Amino acid sequence: MKLSRQFTVFGSAIFCVVVFSLYLMLDHIDHSKNPNGERIQNGQLGILQDKIDHLERLLAENNEIIGNIRDSVINLRETVKDGKMFPEGNMSQGDLELLPPAPALLPIHSEDCQFTARTYSKAADGVQMLDVYDLLSFDNLDGGVWKQGFDISYKDNEWDNEPLQVFVVPHSHNDPGWLKTFDDYYRDQTQHILNNMVVKLHEDSRRKMIWSEISYFSKWWDNIDEQKRDAVRRLIESGQLEVATGGWVMPDEANTHYFALIDQLVEGHQWLERNLGVKPKTGWAVDPFGHTPTQAYLLRQAGLSNMLIQRVHYSVKKHFASQKTLEFFWRQNWDQDSSSDILCHMMPFYSYDVPHTCGPDPKICCQFDFKRLPGGRISCPWRIPPQAITDINVQERAQTLLDQYRKKSKLFRTNVLLAPLGDDFRYTEAVEWDQQFENYQKLFDYMNSHPELHVQAQFGTISDYFEALRKSTGMDPVGINVGQLALPVLSGDFFTYADRDDHYWSGYFTSRPFYKRLDRVLESHLRAAEVLYSLTLANIQKYGQPNDYPAVDNYKLLTEARRNLGLFQHHDAITGTGKDWVVVDYGTRLLVVYNPTEQARMSMVTVYVTTPKVRVLNALGHVVRAQVSAMWNDASHTAADLSFVAQAAPLGLSVYQLMEGMEPRTEAAKYMFLQDGRQISINAAPVHIENPHLKLSISTLIHLGMTLKCSNVSCLQKMRLKEDDSEHLVKVEFVLYGTTSNKDKSGAYLFLPDKEATIYSPSQPPVVRVTKGPLFSEVTTTFMHITHTLRLYNIQGVEGQSVEICNTVDIRGETNREIAMRITSDLNSKDRFFTDLNGYQLQPRKTMAKLPLQANFYPMTSMVYLQDSSARLSLLTAQSLGAASLKSGQLEVIMDRRLNQDDNRGLGQGVLDNKITANSFRLLLEKRSSAEEETAPYSYPSILSHMSYMYLNHPLISMAVNQRSDNPSLTPYSPLSASFPCDMHLVNLRAIQSKVWGGPSEQAALILHRKGFDCGFSNRNTGLLCTTTRGKIHLEKLLTDLKVKSITPVSLSLMHTHNSDADPQEISLKPMEIRTYRLQLS
Repeated sequence: MKLSRQFTVFGSAIFCVVVFSLYLMLDHIDHSKNPNGERIQNGQLGILQDKIDHLERLLAENNEIIGNIRDSVINLRETVKDGKMFPEGNMSQGDLELLPPAPALLPIHSEDCQFTARTYSKAADGVQMLDVYDLLSFDNLDGGVWKQGFDISYKDNEWDNEPLQVFVVPHSHNDPGWLKTFDDYYRDQTQHILNNMVVKLHEDSRRKMIWSEISYFSKWWDNIDEQKRDAVRRLIESGQLEVATGGWVMPDEANTHYFALIDQLVEGHQWLERNLGVKPKTGWAVDPFGHTPTQAYLLRQAGLSNMLIQRVHYSVKKHFASQKTLEFFWRQNWDQDSSSDILCHMMPFYSYDVPHTCGPDPKICCQFDFKRLPGGRISCPWRIPPQAITDINVQERAQTLLDQYRKKSKLFRTNVLLAPLGDDFRYTEAVEWDQQFENYQKLFDYMNSHPELHVQAQFGTISDYFEALRKSTGMDPVGINVGQLALPVLSGDFFTYADRDDHYWSGYFTSRPFYKRLDRVLESHLRAAEVLYSLTLANIQKYGQPNDYPAVDNYKLLTEARRNLGLFQHHDAITGTGKDWVVVDYGTRLLVVYNPTEQARMSMVTVYVTTPKVRVLNALGHVVRAQVSAMWNDASHTAADLSFVAQAAPLGLSVYQLMEGMEPRTEAAKYMFLQDGRQISINAAPVHIENPHLKLSISTLIHLGMTLKCSNVSCLQKMRLKEDDSEHLVKVEFVLYGTTSNKDKSGAYLFLPDKEATIYSPSQPPVVRVTKGPLFSEVTTTFMHITHTLRLYNIQGVEGQSVEICNTVDIRGETNREIAMRITSDLNSKDRFFTDLNGYQLQPRKTMAKLPLQANFYPMTSMVYLQDSSARLSLLTAQSLGAASLKSGQLEVIMDRRLNQDDNRGLGQGVLDNKITANSFRLLLEKRSSAEEETAPYSYPSILSHMSYMYLNHPLISMAVNQRSDNPSLTPYSPLSASFPCDMHLVNLRAIQSKVWGGPSEQAALILHRKGFDCGFSNRNTGLLCTTTRGKIHLEKLLTDLKVKSITPVSLSLMHTHNSDADPQEISLKPMEIRTYRLQLS
């Protein structure tokens, strides 16, 4: 199959979409944050407001930009000279345009059901976080100097036989944007930190430093000379400087999708390999607000051996400290051996700043933060300042510090102690380097020269610490051979985080949902661009380089897009989305439709047309059935939405022709309106909408909410599954939360509600619009603050099996309000429900009465579901939000938050920059054929649920091209002869940069994920053209025209090459496994 000109054109257009969209979002985002007091700078609030205003203006220009992008397709085509770009050949126009019929029953191999059907057995030495939460009382007792802990005592002779080893690890946490922009932080602080680092570390070989954020490091590297670069390389080779984690940023771990987590990690590691030859060994995550096992798994797959975490619920820290389980092997819930284990250190105290890292008493530890010496800009809140170390006071100071070190060491199982030394944007000035390093070196010299103290103290890197820890326990120096297994094995996650009292950080799961939605759309566009670009390069290698294809320019744009999206995954940034409209405005247009998924599919495509008189033809010239719907938010009487079902091969391009003119197969939707502005109530009969799979009953009771309590106004009431004719109560309604009257109130991070939610009762009656058409039917209810739409697609297959829900929320006129969607069902789920972690795995949750309401909300990145022995109800989401199940059978999702005050976590402002936000969901009801083990700490979606989520988050991408007589006709393209196995997901096909020049190499990173799925659900009428293959793929047999020149298994981020005796052409993955291959196609 030969690639032709339209592939180049469309690939370039996609890049325009990606890069313009990313620039819109990332150059103009607002940032939010948390703890340390010295961060609050009122002068930055004006900067934030200016950025908000600027963003508003840019978003208003978005339609014009998208229009320019559309027209760029035409311009790009005109730059292609006459003549053949690639040799002519069979483009498989006919057989791939019309997909074969899907089997009535999806063929699932019996072996592929064994993984999720196995019986759960807890390891004898295991710590399961679900059990820990059951055990804890969360009583928050005053622990003395360690407020959230307990008194620690020791005997002086405890270290006589084995001295205490202390590693003081200097670090500087540099947020890529918070109160300032990335560039402003770099200019004012970060570049000076790194410049001083080179000078000050070279002054004394005993000095050490760690760095983690490659986004800053790469910008600095580009601005320094070769002499300074050589100095940096020497520091790394000598072990004085260590790069920890090495991702583009220190990512958020609650709202991020695993695609973005992987992408920013690969970007950072590829930069390190290319410029420094560095392969990070240890993860460093001091500031994400809660921690996910998904990140632990990804680090392990990337080849890291150790990791450190900090922000964990204070009661969990206290419990782990009392049990000496602050260091453990973190194992995935689904893993029944040790293949996913990674050694993890949990910091025991409140924060990662110096007052909370040397020991349990912050009043004392602050005295050893020598930046706070008298006369400086910051001081100790406890009003006892540090003292410069002299010959006179060194003995007393060393013994005081050693007392803290010894007390902290009593919380761990070994005599190896970690004491971080740093905070946000530390070591900016040369004087601070001198203050910290010179004073600490005097303390170390004193301690180490007095054998009776039984201590060896030194500066170290984080990997220095872990190497000493492993040696002391008889472990393998870097691997996971645990020796005598001196440390426990832990499974589970660390959400929801609370740093003190009832201050749960469940608000940021939802804050600024506009940007959270935007983030997900751009991830899909970036992935689509990556795959198209890699396939384009492979075809170029096969057929020769065309003179007009801008491979290097496009690669630079792609790299910029990766890095900008990576910045957005930072724990102070991920907040967003919008929608790009394809506009078909006149004459005859070609519509190129790209399928970004690895499955052949039939999906709805909707474009905005300027006339309702449109005919749609496929590539064979056959008329396609279409539906024309009114544009209710457009003042034009002629504008309309045109919808049709597009058929698309896996990763393929389909072509449709849109012609102006009357067409019987293009049908107009029919409408019915219900409204009341006079009477107290109108009790109309329920509205029914249905498709081949489902029938929905929707109440149309309309009344004035101020007069009658409004609990079921024109929302879903019942769902009937046509497969077995079973009916379930499934009621949708909206609720409101206020904020507490206490001193500390809800803000960007904290959710502190005043009471249980109240039913949303608007003062004005809603307008209800019922739409019925050949391709979809919907009911739209417009309230004062919400436009709520329930839609059913009349499609036989995945998109027809679920209810599409879209809620457009506008609470810009409200004060301290949070609005949630509540779904109440008749499922007997009790206190158990399930939320995903980063779109990668599901985590069982238990709603606990002993915890405050806000503690029972958890991050939902891709889905939340509840179930009983007979059915499962899943809510799939197109954006990250906070979710809960506060009562049996009930789901609740926070959709937007407007808060007038800061929550005292450093931002210095409330959440008042709300946008009109469209949240999108799919509601999926499935009958169970086999019950799931209730005590198991894992759960899995069905194949249908996986695919429904994929369709929701990776919709077909449409691009309109004006057809003129001088343009060659576009034809469909399919790089694959068949769909991937149902449980195999192409995470990315990512071009790799050449090591010798700035453009792409001939290789790409093929990243695959084999999903775990529950076989206990119906596989009838899914519409899928796939099967399962026991985790095996023969890649070359799937390719239509390209050949596999080489394929090598590597670590996740390509740092390490894996030796394998297996057939290189046959890829084999275990359930849940994510693997990367270095691939060259030709």
